[in-house]
Amino acid sequence: MIGSSLDILILGHNYAPEPIGIGPCTAGMAEALAESGHRVRVICGQPCYPAWKIDPAYRGILPRRSRESGVSVLRLPLYVPAVPRGWPRAAHHLCFALLAAAALIAVLLLRRRPDIVVAIAPSFLSTIVARLFGWAARRPVWVHVQDFELDMASATGQLSIADHPLMRRLQRLGRRGNRVSSISPAMCDKLVASGNDPRRVIEFRNWANPAVEPLTEASPCRAQWRINEPSIALYSGNIAAKQGIPIIIEAAKLLAARRDLLFVICGDGPERERLEHLAAGCENVRIFGLQPMARLGDLLGLATIHLLPQIGGAADLVLPSKLPNMLASGRPIVATAAQGTGLAEEIGAGGLTTPPSDALAFAAAIERLLDDAPLRAACEQAAKERAASRWSKAAILADLERELRLLHAEWRALPSWRRSLPMPRLGLLAE
Repeated sequence: MIGSSLDILILGHNYAPEPIGIGPCTAGMAEALAESGHRVRVICGQPCYPAWKIDPAYRGILPRRSRESGVSVLRLPLYVPAVPRGWPRAAHHLCFALLAAAALIAVLLLRRRPDIVVAIAPSFLSTIVARLFGWAARRPVWVHVQDFELDMASATGQLSIADHPLMRRLQRLGRRGNRVSSISPAMCDKLVASGNDPRRVIEFRNWANPAVEPLTEASPCRAQWRINEPSIALYSGNIAAKQGIPIIIEAAKLLAARRDLLFVICGDGPERERLEHLAAGCENVRIFGLQPMARLGDLLGLATIHLLPQIGGAADLVLPSKLPNMLASGRPIVATAAQGTGLAEEIGAGGLTTPPSDALAFAAAIERLLDDAPLRAACEQAAKERAASRWSKAAILADLERELRLLHAEWRALPSWRRSLPMPRLGLLAE
């Protein structure tokens, strides 16, 4: 550890033990900072993703404190809708934001102000709360945007007022901070386009799990699941509207005549029941539940080809957290992403991209990789190289710590009267 330790407060809806998505990323960040000697506090919700059901081990109506891997964690009780769409989903985020506001008021009253606040979006409601706290506590706020939730809600038709001017202004407020970061160059460009000073915008990626590496022998999942087909097209992760996963079932039907290919889907989420209905009668499709994190390497090593569907318009709104691990497994990817989008650029030579919603092109790309061994080998090599050069956990987290120290030093160098952003005006006026 270089320099003095910092007191860092992280406010984020999702946290471990959620197995996929934002939770493992926030937990990995918090634990790495604690391991580097910093005092790290986390305010989060009860684990409920991706099943949208509160983990039975964490149910209750009272906040719960714990010490986890050197991190002080405060879990807030949540309203979790059975169907996470529209107003119930908005109420879910509002519930967390209000309870987080109460928790932060307690931090102020107890005079336990941190050196830096890191707020994770989504939800922009809670990042606005973090900004208000930073203003009141006179502390710098780092806003980290994992996805653009209103844009995604608009793209998927999940919230009818997502395009309302007031909602857009609120989201802009939730994307401002003394530092603002996101997980890909395209998403950072979007932050700049929304009015952020480019000097404040940082690229802070998610990372590949260090335990994931190319398997040199058959995955144990083959024997456990009694899979005999030589080739596997694998999707693993959240099963929700933004993934556009029905295209996998369409491709499976188009390639049903291939007896050497099995489509395997492992995951959970609000669209799983619909997906199972669509797959009924498809003998070349098997669906399993989300697998434990300890089995991630074996699961990803099962793939001959990874599948990464996304709906049209989503490619620059979120960079799937599963992508780094797909690349690290050394298997090629077939993704639905238009050329020129951030997702297509990130995959690069590590796979093939096809237009969103074009099942024929998606199926053709899968078949091309299966039948062209030299192309598949070239994609595998490119995937491994990209994972090593762009998605190293140690390098990414070292950069984060350096930027946090720089922000803290810049903040302390300011005159006391300048140590805050303008107070958020809650979207009633554009900033």
